[in-house]
Amino acid sequence: MSILKAGTRLRSAVCDAEVMVVRAAAGDFRLCCGGAEMLPLGAARPEGAAIDPALAQGILIGKRYTDAQQRFEFLCTKGGKGALTLDGETLAIKESKPLPSSD
Repeated sequence: MSILKAGTRLRSAVCDAEVMVVRAAAGDFRLCCGGAEMLPLGAARPEGAAIDPALAQGILIGKRYTDAQQRFEFLCTKGGKGALTLDGETLAIKESKPLPSSD
């Protein structure tokens, strides 16, 4: 469990993925990638860590990921093979808002 706050950069313990926290609710939450808890950007990966095959959908660079209640938002700064989860809930790509028509 860790306290997430806007501006924090994290990296996956099991793949190349890196994210930045854009928006976060108060409290302790467990952000994981590929089934393993995310690490601070400068932290070393643990030996022998592997992606959970059930969580190997991958994340895409430049995409924003959010939970169902939209309390959290994460920007993928480096893509990877693991899926992002927050307290066991798989995060989805945030849909962009359509631009107004110019008619």
